[in-house]
This record gives sequence, structure tokens and C-alpha cells, in this order.
Amino acid sequence: MLRPRRKYTVHDLRQLKGKRCLTHIHVKSPEEAAAAELAGVDLMSCSFDTPEAQLRLPRLVAAAPESFLSAATPHGMASAEEAIRVGFRALEAGASSVYCSASPRIIEAMAREGLPIVGHIGMVPRHVTWTGYRALGRTVAEARALYTRMKELENAGAYAAEIEVVPHNLASWLCSQTSLILMSLGSGSGCDSQFLFSDDILGDYDERLPRHAKAYRNFLAENRRLQEERVVAFKEYIADVKEGRFPDRSHLVEMDAALLEEVMRGQ
Repeated sequence: MLRPRRKYTVHDLRQLKGKRCLTHIHVKSPEEAAAAELAGVDLMSCSFDTPEAQLRLPRLVAAAPESFLSAATPHGMASAEEAIRVGFRALEAGASSVYCSASPRIIEAMAREGLPIVGHIGMVPRHVTWTGYRALGRTVAEARALYTRMKELENAGAYAAEIEVVPHNLASWLCSQTSLILMSLGSGSGCDSQFLFSDDILGDYDERLPRHAKAYRNFLAENRRLQEERVVAFKEYIADVKEGRFPDRSHLVEMDAALLEEVMRGQ
């Protein structure tokens, strides 16, 4: 069975910087978390941005007790105080660290309270109204802005940052210029971890696969097949009930006939 010998800490991750590229999967269910741990993944992340996701986190931790799991806080938290409360709630639920795409000002407040924070540079899906869905950092101005943002997160006290859809050669250079653990999502293999969502790996949605992702299975087709099997099974059950084939004697418990006769005589 492949798995880390012990659960990573932020200290461990910092010691590994520059030594090897860690594997990193975003999981959405206890089954996926357990499978990722059994497969030997280094890091996991999950959502913590809805009431359902917050209830799910302890189940993910229980399913993968030896794994480092970072919880993604909601976008648009209104204040540093709210962010701090949410961050500690995630740690209390079992998270190893918290992801936050907020400003360096909010991240600094969280870090001052001892929260281990993963920030974000590059494309942010929630902010694409400003950038469009595209790689960021192809121009000198954008590349310099990414460098500045990275240094702001570093100075704010984040220990890591997701770097999303940035040119791979720029991302590799940025990784060499910071103490942050840079987690590549669509930014090449020159960073400290390689990050994919389980939905991409498993092929579990009916949309075009992003350019930066790779599907290793086709769960969408399998789930459709299973749904068709559910419908057929339910139809067969309904027909059996209507036509008297279910239940048959093998499904029933029978009272001794003599005892039943005694009961009936006593009424």
C-alpha cells in the first residue's frame, strides 16, 4: 500500500521545496479521499465554502487520516475577522491548512493568528470578469504583476500559493524566487506540487476537459450506465410485484402451520 509514512506538516513541505514535485488532488467525497490516500498522493485539498462542504470535511479527514488536507475557504469573505473564524473552524474540523484567495491584507491577519494559509496567484475563476479565461503572465507587465503578488503573499505570511494557468517557464522561474510552496494548476511541472481536480482525473463531468487537465477514466459514461441500470432494475421490481413474482417463498418467513391453527382457533 503506497502512502506517506506519516502525515505531512507545513514544516515537512518546506523541507521538500526544490527536492521533488509533490502530487496533489482536490477531492470531493470520502470515497475519493480514501482512494487518493491508498494511491499514495502527497497532498489533498477540498472545498469548505458551503454548509454541505463544511459538514463533509470531517468525513474526508476520517477517510484519509494519514493525508495532508487543505480546505478551501469561501470566496468573498467580508472581513479579516470572518476569515479568521472560518479558518479556525476548518482546522478544528481536521484540515491541515486553509486555502484563501482573498487579498494579502486578509491573509496577513489570518497568518498572524497562526493559521497555515495557501494563497492564489494567476487566473482566479471567480475573478475572470477582469481577465477572461486565459493564461496570465504572457506579457512583461502581467509577469511582473504576478511576481509582485507572489511577494505580497510571501510577506503576508502565507506558506504556499496555488499558481493557476501561468506560462510554465515563468512559473518555474517564480518558484525559484520565493520561499512559498507553489502549487501548479495548469502552470507546468517546474513548481513544488502538481495539482488536479478529481473531476478532471476521473472524467466525471459533461464539459470540455480544460487544456491543462488529463482524464484517466470516463466516470461520466460509467455513471450514465449505472443510472440506466437503476431504471431497469426498478422496472423489473415493479413488474415482479404487479405480476406476483415477488416476493416468493425464498423471501418469506413462515409460522409453523399447527401454531397458526392454534392461534386461529382461539379467536
